[in-house]
Amino acid sequence: MSLIRSASVLAALAVPMAAAACDLCAIYRAGDARGEQSSGLTFAIAEQFTAYGTEQFNGKEVHRQVTDRLDRSMTHVVAGWNFTDKLGLSLNLPVVHESYRFSDLENGLTPRRREGSETGIGDLAVVLRWQFLDQRAGDWSLTANLLGGVKLPTGDADHLDELEAGITRYESIVGPGHDHDALGTVVSGVHLHDIALGSGSVDGILGVTGVARWKRGYFNAQAQHYLRTEGAGSYRTGDETILSGGPGAFLWLSRVGTVSLQMNTSYETRGADEFRGKASVHTGMTAWYAGPQLAFTWRSRFSALAGVDIPLRAAGRGFQNVPDFRANATLAWRF
Repeated sequence: MSLIRSASVLAALAVPMAAAACDLCAIYRAGDARGEQSSGLTFAIAEQFTAYGTEQFNGKEVHRQVTDRLDRSMTHVVAGWNFTDKLGLSLNLPVVHESYRFSDLENGLTPRRREGSETGIGDLAVVLRWQFLDQRAGDWSLTANLLGGVKLPTGDADHLDELEAGITRYESIVGPGHDHDALGTVVSGVHLHDIALGSGSVDGILGVTGVARWKRGYFNAQAQHYLRTEGAGSYRTGDETILSGGPGAFLWLSRVGTVSLQMNTSYETRGADEFRGKASVHTGMTAWYAGPQLAFTWRSRFSALAGVDIPLRAAGRGFQNVPDFRANATLAWRF
């Protein structure tokens, strides 16, 4: 493996995981879209942990005696097959573990405290990659990929059905036309839809990635967009856009391996969720993150990446819990 090839591979792998549902991040970091690998099988495990411990109301932090929290671990199991060095297909199955403490209204009427944990599979993503740009000469290289796919409703969406049943019960007593957000979202920053393992919807995934390298320096960027449809419990998650990237440099660069450090930033925005066609006033968020990413490769078949994302600004609509931090790590193999 040449130094140029090693540099480009690692630069591509340095793309961070941006969000809990960031299927393209996990797939791209797994190496399936690194831009110049030969045909064959790839496999990766990508882990992201997010702590939602900060309570906000309309973007401003609030402090209560009894606080709510949500800790979410998502382990993405990614298998990919490259038909050629330009075209590949990936399957991303997340395994989700959540620990939570929050309040809601039982049957839409009676306040209660809920505390516990859940583990299960999330929604499967199937993503196709096409490398449309690959230019290199001497000390520089430039590669870019288009990614597109679909997210399938394989995760458990029972909590969305529970939410719908509670609203139906609430409306049967007080009458239709009242604020659906009265169910739990005004008494807690963690909501039933937050702890659902799946969405029950079929969603579209679109993305573009790029890596530019010159000598020991590189810059990568990634843009992705999620097109949501209505899922379980007549609930529709808001569309989401994620932009991320940043500069990096190789601390060690040899014919057998590399080590690099990148400063990554990301911008994320998600629209309001909808229930029965009505927008929820306690959903939707815009956030900026920044943090270091340390990456390692060995030969042409193994790579590892670890990093942390610190919120620079996170502002949600209504009453919501927002992230305190995110930590991520990836191990990837090419066969």
